[in-house]
Amino acid sequence: MPTAKPAAKRDRSLPPSSGTGTGPPNRPGLIERLSTRRAAVLFARNTVVSIFVFLIGLSVLWFLVEHGQLAKVPAVALSFLVSNSIHYVFGRTWIYRGTERAVASGYAYFLLNAVVGLAITIGVFAACVGLGLHYLLARLVASIFAGLALFVLNATLNFKSL
Repeated sequence: MPTAKPAAKRDRSLPPSSGTGTGPPNRPGLIERLSTRRAAVLFARNTVVSIFVFLIGLSVLWFLVEHGQLAKVPAVALSFLVSNSIHYVFGRTWIYRGTERAVASGYAYFLLNAVVGLAITIGVFAACVGLGLHYLLARLVASIFAGLALFVLNATLNFKSL
């Protein structure tokens, strides 16, 4: 006999959410939700994790290019995917703690969002390298654009925390 899944516990260290994404039509707009204290706390947590996993990804990128002799664009794609998988673990356990999204479907959505982030990363990275920026600096610039987009996608669509 199947047992009922216990309800996820809300992260009490965060202010209450404005909804789950499936609420009534009068739910606050995206800009309003992104301008809340809750969004600021989630963004701060996300930034801490993002910096940590970015440094891991940068190390992987450096290793693949300098020691693995891999071309820069495929290396940046691989390092991005490695760091995003690590990011999901921290997102699930700390940034968006208490999400009602199941682990498997959450990871699937996270990877779909990562595809968007990967496209942004590769596009901005290729443009920056094409303009003559060093590949590691180009990766830093690309990460800012991709990181902001991924935060909004994951906070609103995947973990439904805003």
